[in-house]
Amino acid sequence: KMFTDPQHLKIEDPGHIEGNVVFTYLDALCTDDHFKEYLPDYNNLDEMKEHYKRGGLGDGVCKKFLISVLEEELSPIREKRAKWEANIGDVYDILADGINRARKKTDAVLARVQKSMRIDYFEDRSIVKEWEEMLRSAQ
Repeated sequence: KMFTDPQHLKIEDPGHIEGNVVFTYLDALCTDDHFKEYLPDYNNLDEMKEHYKRGGLGDGVCKKFLISVLEEELSPIREKRAKWEANIGDVYDILADGINRARKKTDAVLARVQKSMRIDYFEDRSIVKEWEEMLRSAQ
């Protein structure tokens, strides 16, 4: 179930486009070619909207059309997902490669930060010597 127009109770009732989620999605996704394929009674979305506004077009027809549009738009995404799902080892290889490249960059940045903050005491032992001297002089 998808919220449409609470005032559009009967097919004959005039409908409202504003706030109607079905038309929000159709505005974003559908093309004139979708009408040729799935709803040839209309040439484009404007014609469909006008019919809905004046009444005589049911929410069910609009929702079924939207489902067809969504299925077409999602089909290539689903195919790609199925391809990667069948090759899960490749997915992990890609992720591992990305992690390794990210680590190289972040390690370099972290080393610069540690050096500038003088907390790279495993790399620069002079810092440890300075601390030892400070501790001895404080006693």
